[in-house]
Amino acid sequence: MSFDTDVLISGAGAAGLTLAIDLARRGVSFRLIEQNTQPFNGSRGKGIQPRTMEVFEDLGFVDRMAATGGPYPPLRHYRPDGTHNVSLLTEAEVFPTPAEPYAAPLMLPQFATEAVMRERLAELGHHPRFGTRLTGFEQDAHGITARMEGETGEHMIRARFLVGTDGGRSFVRHALAIDFPGEALGVRAIVADVRLEGLDRSVWHRFQLGSPATQVMICPLAGTDLFQVQAPVALDGEIDLSPAGLTALIEVRTGREDITVRSVSWSSVYAMNARLADRYRVGRVFIAGDAAHVHPPTGGQGLNTSVQDTYNLGWKLASVLAGAPEALLDSYEAERRPIASNMLHLSTRLLGEARQGTMRRDREARQLDLGYRGSSLSAPGSVGGKVQASDRAPDAPCRGQAGQRTRLFMIFQGSHWTLLGYQPHDRPSAIAGVRIVAVGAEHELVDEDGNIAEAYGIEPGQWVLVRPDGYIAGIFPSDGLEPQLSRYLAHVLPSGPTDTLEGS
Repeated sequence: MSFDTDVLISGAGAAGLTLAIDLARRGVSFRLIEQNTQPFNGSRGKGIQPRTMEVFEDLGFVDRMAATGGPYPPLRHYRPDGTHNVSLLTEAEVFPTPAEPYAAPLMLPQFATEAVMRERLAELGHHPRFGTRLTGFEQDAHGITARMEGETGEHMIRARFLVGTDGGRSFVRHALAIDFPGEALGVRAIVADVRLEGLDRSVWHRFQLGSPATQVMICPLAGTDLFQVQAPVALDGEIDLSPAGLTALIEVRTGREDITVRSVSWSSVYAMNARLADRYRVGRVFIAGDAAHVHPPTGGQGLNTSVQDTYNLGWKLASVLAGAPEALLDSYEAERRPIASNMLHLSTRLLGEARQGTMRRDREARQLDLGYRGSSLSAPGSVGGKVQASDRAPDAPCRGQAGQRTRLFMIFQGSHWTLLGYQPHDRPSAIAGVRIVAVGAEHELVDEDGNIAEAYGIEPGQWVLVRPDGYIAGIFPSDGLEPQLSRYLAHVLPSGPTDTLEGS
């Protein structure tokens, strides 16, 4: 049967770009289409959480992101009596640790985040196709037949899978008739990227001279000369988002006449909702990102959750396309939908706090503790120490036997699985698609500072199997290791562990 591509991705925002980058580095054919004729030019999502930084490191562009953006500034709260106080956005100052190399969120406006991602995708030889709209599709037991409309008219494409990363109004979700239950949160707000005079760029300015409904927040956007203006507005009626209109709104809400908006590069008025799709998959079609969940912006969770959706899906699609059992794809919804449900609860709770004048971001918002406990991909009978099957695999600085400093994240980086042995007596046979690395005085890695032992809490002779997306699949003893691996990997790899590198 003839196919034009393996995966058709509809929507070239952060979720679609993440999937495209992951598939590109795995050598999977895809097409990434976007109905808009130009890239998104706003700052809607401006926070990159530490767990997403880890994802971006694996995909090869975290340092470029950090160079483009910057840290979140402190908050300056202006009081009605003319005084102000300064506080941190997080509950306390946070610092990197050996197990968690990225401690605080990075500020980077969404348009800049996506620009870096498109650059990374171009390095891998691919580009989004802007001005191309998905107008319909049908699926059968083998693939998808999709209709697309672009500058040259309508044409058909045949793909094995379709992934809708096409936003909250998702055409793909509507076409699948997936319910999108939730609620309107009774809040309407503006967000605008502006150039203004009268405020310094060292802090995030928050004015609330009356009730929370009259507040305005003005944040300098790292890596740009712009400020982001955010403010609640009436539930109905026209809002003047011109420079003069925003200047007038700021004057009313701050009591200051010295703040002047000179230009507006992007703006939006939106009503906040919290909604979660009933399903993430129908046959050979998937939804991800805002197509699967929408939420208030509080807590900086949306873009990050969207990126992690497709980071979860990418390696599974690649493995199934290479011959792994198709049942592997069932784990995508099973793992990611509960994460989105909890994220909606967090964002909604933080919105309630913000409406009362409180802005804080605790550890939960940084997403480092997210995992897939209870997942079907957790190896049965797995033992554990400080970490368990389906937990995030911690980082740890260590030394290679050749003398160079390295980190576990550098060992994990790439499209492979990793089997990490701690002071093992024996080494299993090589396995196609699995990097086997042993820790100990006579092995590849030396845990000279004890960071691996501290982070994992495992015993000598134990082996940790790490998934391609950086989560622990299982922790195994040396006794009976190869039969256990063989049974497990048969469900997730194109071929079982008997297909060794020596015979490939």
